[in-house]
Amino acid sequence: MAMVSASSSSLVRAAALDTKPKLRYNPNAPRNVKRNPNSTSFAPPPSSSPATVLITGSTSVSDLLKRPASKGNDFSPPKVEKPRSVFNAASLAYIGDSIYEIYARRHFLFPPLSIEEYNDRVRAVVRCEAQYALLQKLVDEDFLTKDEREILRWGKNVGSVKTRSTRRAGVAVYNKASSLETLIGYLYLANGKRLEEIMLKLGFSSGSSTEIMVKEAKHKLSALK
Repeated sequence: MAMVSASSSSLVRAAALDTKPKLRYNPNAPRNVKRNPNSTSFAPPPSSSPATVLITGSTSVSDLLKRPASKGNDFSPPKVEKPRSVFNAASLAYIGDSIYEIYARRHFLFPPLSIEEYNDRVRAVVRCEAQYALLQKLVDEDFLTKDEREILRWGKNVGSVKTRSTRRAGVAVYNKASSLETLIGYLYLANGKRLEEIMLKLGFSSGSSTEIMVKEAKHKLSALK
């Protein structure tokens, strides 16, 4: 009788375990980490490169930066003779936006400021209202070529989605700012020298002037020592 009760109680426990609800799969849950058998610490990642450090779950920095294979490993812009035949206006505005901001950040780099001051000055210049005013300067002074004005007309239709900027400045201003970014992206790929001329015309410091400012800053720092 005792044996029957013991076996029945074990069946009840087993049934209780079997009917316990299972947790839903969580991709971010911690995984079992392989340990190094010769050490009490965790084994290092398969590669010593910092690019393989895990970010979230199984995603690494190298995975985030993966893109289709291309020739060359430098950071210089690819030479594209006819960017309009390869990229649409939105793609050129996308890269043009970042190039424009690099010029703005480089322009305000010297003299050294606090991060808050850097951000305030750059933010004021990269607003669509400021880009619109700078574009008007180029148009009013007839500084652009016929082909460049055609690119502006092609790129002004990029910003058609309602955003905070369009609500603040209006669609017309936002579209004109997008057309300037499209032109900058186009020239970045096709004619870097002409891009530099236009950015200098708009009042941004050039690469050569930045180098001069760096040398002056180093000279002042050495004089203080």
